[in-house]
Amino acid sequence: MIANRKIVHIDMDAFYASVEQRDFPEFKGKPLVVGGKSDRGVVAAASYEARKFGIRSAMAMKKALQRCPNIIVVKPRMDVYKEVSQQIREIFHQYTDLVEPLSLDEAYLDVTINKKGIKSASIVAKEIRALIKEQTSLTASAGVSINKFLAKVASDINKPDGLTLIAPEQADAFIAGLPIEKFFGVGKVTAGKMHSYGIKTGADLLQWKRESLIEKFGKVGGFYYSIVRNEDVRAVNPNRERHSVGTEDTFTNDLHDRKEMQERLVIIANKVMQRIEKSQFSGKTVTLKIKFANFRQITRSRTLDHCVQDVTDIIKWGNYLFAPVNIPPQGVRLLGLTVSNSTSEKETGGRQLILPFFAEEEERKTLCQVYDL
Repeated sequence: MIANRKIVHIDMDAFYASVEQRDFPEFKGKPLVVGGKSDRGVVAAASYEARKFGIRSAMAMKKALQRCPNIIVVKPRMDVYKEVSQQIREIFHQYTDLVEPLSLDEAYLDVTINKKGIKSASIVAKEIRALIKEQTSLTASAGVSINKFLAKVASDINKPDGLTLIAPEQADAFIAGLPIEKFFGVGKVTAGKMHSYGIKTGADLLQWKRESLIEKFGKVGGFYYSIVRNEDVRAVNPNRERHSVGTEDTFTNDLHDRKEMQERLVIIANKVMQRIEKSQFSGKTVTLKIKFANFRQITRSRTLDHCVQDVTDIIKWGNYLFAPVNIPPQGVRLLGLTVSNSTSEKETGGRQLILPFFAEEEERKTLCQVYDL
């Protein structure tokens, strides 16, 4: 473990929704969501007032409206969000050029050696948050620690508008007491599986041997073994490019009805489109992934003559690829959609293709690559 690194994770608070409440004072203090209001619409962002009703991003808009019929629904203004995001990144670069954006609203910063010569990473994070508030009238939460994993977890502890430091001497105790659901790359399905083995906290995970974790969870078990020991060697990479954007959903109960599968694909397509917009990604190939209940897996792809324009493109070609697939009697346990085949820098107008924060299945694959598992 590299113990002397100083990593900051900045995460804007309910970014899209907060921008809307800032620009339209009549929305302030009211439950608000950003997204499409059609039957196929999905919540892209929810204000903290909306979250009190149990509304979260990636939720079907229809469900959000059922939970709060009077909720304010506004269409995304991506051009505005990108402009504000650029303002925020300019603030980051006042302190360091080692900035790794994950999306429009969050980024890692390595401030071990920073432009202002500030020794305390907490002071750097405090100054950055103050500048963001001063220049954009928005709040950000920050996590500060010795590696990316701990900084990311820390930024979520005192949301909204909070700052949390996990010092080197606190790291082992913190990770031991951390609920397994908070671990990077552990979603609901994996957490449930871990609970079935009696793994509920970092302390429980620490008792397992590397070989046993790999046996139970596959190659990513090696990542779990490393991270619970605070062995996160990932560097902040300002030039990291994204080659695909995708989302996969593993179902608690296997699906058997084709109509329900198509409905799930619509939700997945909306999630993919959200990530495309947040990461400013462009791609021409749509890939469908299906994993059956017996764990047999297939993929089907279609390359378009144009970049994916909106969610209807993903839904259309996802359904096209799904239509000829024969579903076995045992059903389907996972569906996924990915957009890849990124355009050249010239085609994207010189935009940087940014690595977003992944869904559970895709995140685990990425962790395997990062740690050579």
